[in-house]
Amino acid sequence: MRNVCVIGGSRYFGLHLVTRLRDSGVRVTLVNRGSTAPPPGVDHVRADRSDEAGLAAALGGRAFDAVIDEVLYTPVQAAVARRVFADRTDRYVMTSTMEVYDPATSPRVRTTPGVPVPEEAVDPSDRAPRPELPWHDPAALALRADEATRYAEGKRQAEAVLAADPPFSWASVRSAHVLGGGAKDFTGRLAHYTELIAAGRPVAVHEAPQPTSFVHHEEIADTLVRSAASRAVGPLNACSPDSLDAVALCELIADRLGTTARYRVAAGADASPFSFDRWYPMDNRRAVAAGLRFSRTADWLPGAVAEAATLPVREA
Repeated sequence: MRNVCVIGGSRYFGLHLVTRLRDSGVRVTLVNRGSTAPPPGVDHVRADRSDEAGLAAALGGRAFDAVIDEVLYTPVQAAVARRVFADRTDRYVMTSTMEVYDPATSPRVRTTPGVPVPEEAVDPSDRAPRPELPWHDPAALALRADEATRYAEGKRQAEAVLAADPPFSWASVRSAHVLGGGAKDFTGRLAHYTELIAAGRPVAVHEAPQPTSFVHHEEIADTLVRSAASRAVGPLNACSPDSLDAVALCELIADRLGTTARYRVAAGADASPFSFDRWYPMDNRRAVAAGLRFSRTADWLPGAVAEAATLPVREA
């Protein structure tokens, strides 16, 4: 690849993605609304990706070897992307999420306890997009579903739009929960755990927390780059090969900090992030067969915890 467009890519692992491409000699064009300037040596197109006419006009006559879409959340945005980039690229990669497999957000999703979830558990070609829903109006959409369901279903339907007679080769990288990056991690979830355990305060977990999947922030960025250069089509699960439940995660963090983790039983939204009462860790074998590589959590989590431990303690 010599010429890649990145939509979004202004923070966290998206920024690593952009700089990795640039440093490898790729000409990178970053598309965003202009709130964040790109790194040096990166072209910048200011546009709202949901504004079809404005996006097409801002891109002008540009064409790309690949497009990596970091901020594709709805079927409406996916339809805009199809039309705008149909004649501009032969390869389109979107960042999706493991939350498409969350059985709590869709009655159609089925998982089998003890069996990591493969890509075919959610088939984009078997889902009818609903662009008529008020995707542009979060308040109106909130009347139909909670935030987690809106996010997961938006990703599922965006994938479905790309899968239907696509004008380009496409892949959807279904990312596990991303950890690492220290101060760059805007989610603050690993810092949440690290602060509680370091202070000897109990972590709220379900009575029987179920395992989930994780991936290092640099590895998910590298996965997106490799996916853009790959011939693999359709969904790809991006995760470390081993899964962890919330207690196992806490024990690894406590071991790195040289202390002991404490717990209290919670339920629903009162539980800490990454504590789940349902099973849906991912199977990454299809992605590995496509040439993608992932380290075990034990290889990178201690370093990620060390980064989080150096951050200032946030106010409660």
